[in-house]
Amino acid sequence: MPAPRALPATPGSYLLWLELAEPRELDCGGLGRLRFAAGFYGYCGSARGPGGVAARVGRHLRGEGRRRWHIDFLRAAATVRAVWWSGGRARLECDWARALLAGRGVEVAAPRFGASDCRCASHLLWSTTAPAAGAFRRRWARLEPGRTLPRLRRLDSPASLRSTTRTPT
Repeated sequence: MPAPRALPATPGSYLLWLELAEPRELDCGGLGRLRFAAGFYGYCGSARGPGGVAARVGRHLRGEGRRRWHIDFLRAAATVRAVWWSGGRARLECDWARALLAGRGVEVAAPRFGASDCRCASHLLWSTTAPAAGAFRRRWARLEPGRTLPRLRRLDSPASLRSTTRTPT
C-alpha cells in the first residue's frame, strides 16, 4: 500500500498506533526476544529523511522491506489502527512519549524500544485502551505549560488503513 496522499513529504514527527490482538513473543533485533501483551501500542517517531513523514509512515503502513527499526518487528505482527503526525523540524517524539506515559494505564512496553538515540525510557508505550487525542492534548498542556502542541492530524479512516493488517507469523 503506498503512503496515503494525506501524509506530507516533509520532515515531521508521528505517532503510530497499533493493536496486538493476542500476546506475542517477538524477536526485536538488537533488543532480543521480547514479550508483548495484547492491547494498544503507541510508537513515537520522527521522519527527517527524503520523503519525510509520507515515506517513513508509508513504510510502516506497508509493513514491507528489511526490518531496520525496532518498530518493524512489532509491525509485522500488529494491526495499524491510527497515525497522528505533525510537520516541522522540531523533534517531538521524546516529548510525545513522555506525555503518553503520563496517562492513566499507560506503561513502557519495552525498555529502550525506538529510543537508542536518546535518553528516553522507550518510544513504545502500551495500554489496554485505544488512543484518545483529546486526553493526549490535555496531558500535553499539563506537562508542557506554555508550549503549544503542534496540530496533530489523524489518519485513521478504515479506507486509509484497510491494507495494514498483517497476519501473525
